[in-house]
Amino acid sequence: MSSDFNASLLQFLDNSPTPFHAVSSLVERFVAAGFTRLEDGESWSLQKGVSYFVTRNDSAIVAFHYGNQSLVDHGVRVAGAHTDSPCLKLKPAPVIAKKGYVQLGVEVYGGALLYPWFDRDLSLAGRVDFACADGQLHSALVDARTPIAFIPSLAIHLDRLANEGRKINPQTEMAPIVQLGAEGEKFDFDAFILGLVEDAGVEPTTLLSHELMFYDTQPAALVGLHQEFLVSGRLDNLLSCFLCAESLIGCEDEYTSIVVCNDHEEVGSVSTSGAQGPFLKAVIERLLLAEGASADGFDRLASHSAMLSIDNAHGVHPSFVDRHDDSHGPQLNAGPVIKINANQRYASNSHSVAQFKHYCAKAGVETQSFAMRADMACGSTIGPITSASLGIETVDVGVPTFGMHSIRELAGSDDAQSMAKAVSAFFSR
Repeated sequence: MSSDFNASLLQFLDNSPTPFHAVSSLVERFVAAGFTRLEDGESWSLQKGVSYFVTRNDSAIVAFHYGNQSLVDHGVRVAGAHTDSPCLKLKPAPVIAKKGYVQLGVEVYGGALLYPWFDRDLSLAGRVDFACADGQLHSALVDARTPIAFIPSLAIHLDRLANEGRKINPQTEMAPIVQLGAEGEKFDFDAFILGLVEDAGVEPTTLLSHELMFYDTQPAALVGLHQEFLVSGRLDNLLSCFLCAESLIGCEDEYTSIVVCNDHEEVGSVSTSGAQGPFLKAVIERLLLAEGASADGFDRLASHSAMLSIDNAHGVHPSFVDRHDDSHGPQLNAGPVIKINANQRYASNSHSVAQFKHYCAKAGVETQSFAMRADMACGSTIGPITSASLGIETVDVGVPTFGMHSIRELAGSDDAQSMAKAVSAFFSR
């Protein structure tokens, strides 16, 4: 049922304020579905017909069902997404004391729309590394959960040109206020962050480092007169991570299917957990090793494989229709969008597009297409990066959305499940 699917999606979005929490949420779903956890640093003993997952950096995950058919003869089906979203990320030494207020300095992560971050109830979450009294190092995920910060706009009376396109300076204007300090009082940032550590099984004594991100505490929701819209932070691209996971959990035993959710897509994918890193290729090589494939096994596998790079697409904004090509304007709740770019910012080619349309037809799902105006540049995805690295034919697709890279984005409430049906058909071939 669509209502059950969306209820689970909304819960996943609320439980995933950072890439670390998104992977933790995905792990919970895979474990509940009977997947077996693998460790990067250990030898793997894989059995056909069994499902597995492995994480890297706590912020990326590869999950797969090891099918019964030969890898080199039938290849793999890969669906890829990313766990990170544009946000405000805390600096290493963030405390700013000014005029009796405590603010926390931030850097802008990725290509964020800045103005929606003002006047929001913000919380803080991420990963911290710390030492305990016995000198041992530990790591834990933290989440303040409640609103602890706010970035107030400057009143219109003090900036009469605010509505005429004023530029935002992220260094001087974006530091969230977290406390009104008493005279002579010093804010103990380390103690505050260590106080967020829960259920780690140890008592932290010294904060050593952190990767912490602010997020909007307003829950994900269905809106519209008929609840035809889904709104949340981080729809780009946690929506895709969720639907990929759901499709993999329900896939058949015959062929090998893989879901990869990389980190750092919004900043170029160059990391051990990003699409330009070795994570996915290493997992596929281990699968081939388990099968005893010959030296040419990877190339043979790649020639029989296909990949869906799933990342949100731009729906036609009714107030800005001139920003779209007249013939390529995706509508919300009208089906998955196939993304095409002449300069290979998307990996789609005529063959991979035809194949995706075939799978959508099998699933009873309509498709749409997107191409940028010829006088505007488009973004990119993990598709071209992964396709070039692995030699696997790829198509870039996505759910149409509004407000991409805003603190809160909007999609159609039917589209995530429609894409999930297409991915399920893709996995089942």
